[in-house]
Amino acid sequence: MSDSLILYSPSGLLPRAAAMSLAARRLRAMGYAVARDESLLARRQRFAGDDDTRLAAIHRVAAAAPSIAMPGRGGYGITRLLDRIDWPLLASSVAKGTRWVGYSDLTALQMGLLAHTRAPSWCGPMASDDFGQDTLDEITPECFREAMSGELEAVGFRTEAGFDGLQAKGLLWGGNLTVLCSLLGTPHWPRVKGGILFLEDVAEHPYRVERMLLQLHQAGVLTAQKAMLLGAFTDWRPSPMDHGYTLKTAVACLRSHCDTPILTGLPFGHVPTKICMPFGRRVELLVDGRNVLLGW
Repeated sequence: MSDSLILYSPSGLLPRAAAMSLAARRLRAMGYAVARDESLLARRQRFAGDDDTRLAAIHRVAAAAPSIAMPGRGGYGITRLLDRIDWPLLASSVAKGTRWVGYSDLTALQMGLLAHTRAPSWCGPMASDDFGQDTLDEITPECFREAMSGELEAVGFRTEAGFDGLQAKGLLWGGNLTVLCSLLGTPHWPRVKGGILFLEDVAEHPYRVERMLLQLHQAGVLTAQKAMLLGAFTDWRPSPMDHGYTLKTAVACLRSHCDTPILTGLPFGHVPTKICMPFGRRVELLVDGRNVLLGW
């Protein structure tokens, strides 16, 4: 029997209905029983419907408890809903086997779910922004299939030299840096100590990335973690004021302030090739030379 998968829109509006149709076809071809939430294509300003519409969509999906809950895209909008989400309802769906998948703005949902219920979710591709693109790379759907079937138990990547022999165990959490920082100090922030924090972002200049990373450090978040993994930070525009300042400079600055190991190269973020990772589950990090293995 194929896994049930519901497409829903909790955040930004879907710019092209055709992308959702393409995503649905591809997912069905992979063997999923795909259903569309009734407000999938709703529109209100930049959102996929007004706040009540999107909140109802989240709650409908949770009540249906499909095998997989996949959003159309991220953007912005879930932060508006956090104080009203029925977190026990979502946790109940997880207990029944639902895997809430996503990234970007979905970071808010995943962080809130962990903070309020300790229920896990999955970081992985979305419908329109990944499966609905004209070109779909081979790694993303195959990694998704293996993750959802339970076959995927580890992912690997290459990082910079200098971390050979590093080993760490802890709760994997994180996501989009901007969304994550917006939750700091709110009831939707999970208090994780001894964890492994991963981060990514899009259209944020390195100086803004540095500022947010320093905010997390100064708030005591980074020193409480065993390691930090940096994914892709894409689609930002250099400034004539940079004079050689880059993302590498920002990372070097953070390393000068923080003793927590900071590993780059995680293949995750707003990029075509995207791995899947469990959010809110214990993982083990191993580094051999420049090869990193993240297992669970």
